[in-house]
Amino acid sequence: MEIDVTKVKELREKTGAGVMAAKKALEESSGDVGKAEDILKQQGLSNALKKSGRETSEGVIQSYIHAGNKIGAMVELKCETDFVARTEEFISLAKDLAMQVAAMSPEFIYAEDEGADNSSPEEILISQSFIKDPSLTIEDMIKSMISKVGENIKVSKIIKFDLS
Repeated sequence: MEIDVTKVKELREKTGAGVMAAKKALEESSGDVGKAEDILKQQGLSNALKKSGRETSEGVIQSYIHAGNKIGAMVELKCETDFVARTEEFISLAKDLAMQVAAMSPEFIYAEDEGADNSSPEEILISQSFIKDPSLTIEDMIKSMISKVGENIKVSKIIKFDLS
């Protein structure tokens, strides 16, 4: 089946996938962009699982201070290379995570963290719905970034400051 270049471009813009991956997903879905997006998402999830054991020794520390300067948060987001750590997309993810921490006050990052045994999903950052787009979880956002950059990404520390 011949795949239209505009569909490949559209799928790449939506997912951040490479040209060949987008084309292959469109071929598998018989040209259906929605199904191709799902195929790429599933591949991204499996790629994220493969990368999860790799060491993260680079990254950024990002802060967010809410209007009024009474609430703030900091996040340490780690990746494998400084090349990825300096990208606009990675820094933007870190900013969004800092805003999430300021707004939602998670107690833990991951469900496996010490003391998180009986915690509700609202208390665990990775399980929370993203405040800017509730159809996504924080875990979805991180896995999507892993799929785009091809590196393991982990939130290693969070802290919230609140004077109210």
